[in-house]
Amino acid sequence: MPRKVDKAGWRVLAAVLDSGLTFHGGCCGTGPGYRPRTLREVRERQLLAQRTGIPIAEALVRPNL
Repeated sequence: MPRKVDKAGWRVLAAVLDSGLTFHGGCCGTGPGYRPRTLREVRERQLLAQRTGIPIAEALVRPNL
């Protein structure tokens, strides 16, 4: 969770949650997988979703573009 004063961090978290992604882990401690940490990463993945037509939630979980 971002610090209280980290406005960019909160915007990233809001974008991830608005897309329908969560942070629940899988079984055996595998964790939720990749989630973007910066606004730049969010914007890059939003652009990817627009260009390719894939859902934004799918684009946001891609660690490499």
